[in-house]
Amino acid sequence: MASISLRNIVKRYGSGSSALQVLHGISAEIADGEFIVIVGPSGCGKSTLLRMVAGLEAVSGGEIAIGPQVVNNVDPSERDIAMVFQNYALYPHFNVFDNMAYGLRIRKLPAAEIKARVEKAAATLELSHLLERRPRQLSGGQRQRVAMGRAIVRQPAVFLFDEPLSNLDAKLRAQTRLEIQKLHQELGVTSLFVTHDQVEAMTLAQRMIVMNAGRIEQLGTPEEVYGTPASTFVAGFIGSPPMNLLNGVADGSRFVVGTQTLTLPRPAPRAGPLILGIRPEHAEVVDQTQGATSWPLRVEMLEMLGAERLVYGRLGNVTSPGPETAASPQLLTLRIEGTRTPPKMGSTVWMHFEAEQMHWFDAQTSQRIRP
Repeated sequence: MASISLRNIVKRYGSGSSALQVLHGISAEIADGEFIVIVGPSGCGKSTLLRMVAGLEAVSGGEIAIGPQVVNNVDPSERDIAMVFQNYALYPHFNVFDNMAYGLRIRKLPAAEIKARVEKAAATLELSHLLERRPRQLSGGQRQRVAMGRAIVRQPAVFLFDEPLSNLDAKLRAQTRLEIQKLHQELGVTSLFVTHDQVEAMTLAQRMIVMNAGRIEQLGTPEEVYGTPASTFVAGFIGSPPMNLLNGVADGSRFVVGTQTLTLPRPAPRAGPLILGIRPEHAEVVDQTQGATSWPLRVEMLEMLGAERLVYGRLGNVTSPGPETAASPQLLTLRIEGTRTPPKMGSTVWMHFEAEQMHWFDAQTSQRIRP
């Protein structure tokens, strides 16, 4: 096992004034045995960063170290890593045993050791009864476990996962996530896992790197990223449904959003243009006002999700929102228990929330305002 150090990593394609820079000074320290998830939207640079750690992409600037060794110019085969891809990359004419053993045979390990490693990995992944099957005889989840087993038998210092669950259906994804968690607990190998799925990120990560446009927006535990998002991007990306973000102007306990003046349960951190964030589950929905700090919401749509229900509405007691303009009542999403009697569409309910549940962001930089 080994730690990973990313030191001001830059990636450019091309040269000169026409060069396209896709990574802008990525820095992070990943401890030995840590499971890090890199999450972000398509095109943010997360897979490029992973491929640079693997040695499949050249480093344009900065240093990547695996353990004490800087590996910028080290061949991928010499980096002591194992990579699991999205598309499985299994040999169709090999059975499961041979697919898992192939890399070890290339390294000319003794046949007895190869057999022992493959059988141990197969037992861990519940593949022992499938060793004689070909990939075409396996389900998608079984193929992904074979790909993981092929990585495990190498006993690398670092595991790299490049969106390995993207081709699985929802049920298999949930099952395979549990298997990956169990695998990391048993092996304790340093792991980098790339995904665009925030559920995978939140459930798998010990710490997570949230990326946006080639930069790190936030690095922290899932609890830190969800509970104290560093920017409006993180607040809007992590959470389903995402955090409600209200653009307005603060003045003490008054917050003006469009034409609506709201009374805050606690004064804003400063006066002037700010962005207020509220998680959908943190706003209590009541049938009538509970005082000045309750805000009216005109219900437009309801969505039943089983144990919970989403309420979509517009801020303020309005009969018709009209065309979308800067002054139009802002659309909000609230989460309530599915067993609760839902409000009627077109009715007005009142939102009430505690001051501790407010998140404040700078209107210009979009960065979190710390108390």
